[in-house]
Amino acid sequence: MESKKKAATSTQIKEFGKIAALDRLFEKSPYKNSPITPLLDGELLTTNKMMLEGIDFSLIYFPIKYLGYKAALHAMGYLYANCYKPFTLDFTVGLSSKFSMEQMEQLWAGMESAAKEHGVTNVTLDMLPSMNGLVISCSATGKREAAKSAKRVKVAEQKKVAENSLICINGNLGSACMGFYVLERERVAFEGSAVAGKSSYKQPDLSKYKYLLGNYLNPQIEPQILSKFKEAGVWPSAGYFITKGLAESVKQLAKERGCGVNIFLDKIPVSPQARAMAEEINLDIITAIMNGGEEYRMLYVIPIDKHEIIRKELPHLEIIGHTTATAGECTLISPDGGAHQITAQGW
Repeated sequence: MESKKKAATSTQIKEFGKIAALDRLFEKSPYKNSPITPLLDGELLTTNKMMLEGIDFSLIYFPIKYLGYKAALHAMGYLYANCYKPFTLDFTVGLSSKFSMEQMEQLWAGMESAAKEHGVTNVTLDMLPSMNGLVISCSATGKREAAKSAKRVKVAEQKKVAENSLICINGNLGSACMGFYVLERERVAFEGSAVAGKSSYKQPDLSKYKYLLGNYLNPQIEPQILSKFKEAGVWPSAGYFITKGLAESVKQLAKERGCGVNIFLDKIPVSPQARAMAEEINLDIITAIMNGGEEYRMLYVIPIDKHEIIRKELPHLEIIGHTTATAGECTLISPDGGAHQITAQGW
């Protein structure tokens, strides 16, 4: 009698979520999964990021020069979040046959502009053929900034953060996400008109959304962000680059540093333009803040004894919460005192 072979199971990755799927792959591995890699005992840090056409951007509305600039910031942001100053950028670009030399020159102009603005001294570029439109990979390497009067902890030494440490961000949230919604709304209208064979589509006046569009298409990272810490004698004990919503960064902090997190809803800075757009499309702005993306903001964890220094010398930082002793527990606290568990897409 033949033995019946056990049918192989097949589970969709979406049933795990991105983070859980990655954890499963690495749980029995001797390697550690991290977006950053320390080199030379933490003196150098490197990271690599990739952007895919149709997934991370649409060339229907994304100026290609801006795209080159944003790709550079996408990689450098992880260095700034960990208090490393970028000094090299290495780009690899996959191009399909639809791209011209003139378009490549525009893309390069954006990359070069970002490199100059951030004092990067070494930049390389390679081009490869692609069957799937435009693919941009960028590696960035940074040097550890020396603190002026505060001890700088090496990446290899960073473990837990102290209870009641302050959680700060360096700008408002939700604006880039709302800018994306503006552009996607118009893209759908444009493509719908084309499919229907209608010529009634008119170029919209998006001037009232200028602030939101700027945050999405042309985000900024202040090159002096690290020198301000140095001058104030304050050094963060942890840092995260917010690109996929506040919730993911907060949960990553709790997971990696063995702490809990309390975020106060009324302390999260939101621009009036972002609130207005959320109302216009009937979307909860808090959902956009927690699970939206492309904000390119920094989340820093700073010892509570530096509270007065932050208020006086680092006013660009907004204190939105604090760490707790309850490992892994992330809570959003509303103005009425209600506590809500923070969840994130991808988990």
